[in-house]
Amino acid sequence: MEVPCGDCVGCCTSSLFVHVRPDESETLAVIPKRLLVRAPRQPRGHMLLGFAEDGACPMFTAGACSIYARRPRTCRDYDCRMFAAAGIDAGDGKHVINERVRAWEFSYEGEAERRAHDAVRAAAAFIRDERGSFPGGAAPSSPDQIAVLALKVYELFLERQKSPAETAAAIVAAIRQ
Repeated sequence: MEVPCGDCVGCCTSSLFVHVRPDESETLAVIPKRLLVRAPRQPRGHMLLGFAEDGACPMFTAGACSIYARRPRTCRDYDCRMFAAAGIDAGDGKHVINERVRAWEFSYEGEAERRAHDAVRAAAAFIRDERGSFPGGAAPSSPDQIAVLALKVYELFLERQKSPAETAAAIVAAIRQ
């Protein structure tokens, strides 16, 4: 899907680590190796591109991405609307992204779409507020992980809710599928 960023560069300037996968050879060829570190808890070859002291991606120069045509898949796929859809902000220090998130408005073709959006917000709230209901308290805690998971499991929240433990178990089962 085309992400309508316009002139927004919030994700380029908000202290985000960028995941670069081993199959992204064109991207890896243009990022200086000194700027990459091995991605924790990922298989060998997965790397992270950090950010400068001011929070900007080191590939963001003169107000633009210096490797735009070969930018990582993570950058191509990033969509701050996930936070707006989940009803959460992007987290501390993400001021530009949070301003953009607050500006997004959603329209619905019908009641089914409105209910689906309500379910995404309910899923995000559950994941954020019911951490203790998950086995070992192992629910995501970062806003991006909460938003992505809420988008993946929202259908569970279209139905009448079960107990928090049963709902958490259903989310874990959905993740494993």
